[in-house]
Amino acid sequence: MVLDKNAMAQESMWNKRSTITKGMSIKLAEEVVSTNWQNSYLIKLTEYEKLGINEYWIVDYLGWGGRRYIGDLKQATISVYNLVEAEYVLNLFRYQNVVASPTFPELNLIAEQIF
Repeated sequence: MVLDKNAMAQESMWNKRSTITKGMSIKLAEEVVSTNWQNSYLIKLTEYEKLGINEYWIVDYLGWGGRRYIGDLKQATISVYNLVEAEYVLNLFRYQNVVASPTFPELNLIAEQIF
């Protein structure tokens, strides 16, 4: 996770337990998919959207995600979800695609560099 230093002042539990209670404190959440890919694509996606986390990346280096999430082709995919009017909008990145991040527009990473 990438935290917003300014928003952390509002996190009353951070100093005692390293616990975040407000989605606005998290600039970017990232997950690397494992064999239990459903956790990243189903559970965490829904929870992060409800919490209001602005950007969520799912790095699926083996293409384990279901068709609904990464399409018909089982290939390495970076899914970038951006919160727009309280709902996530999805952009998929593969191969030589430059990964676009509204949170970090200066970021210049090609999907293959991450895999």
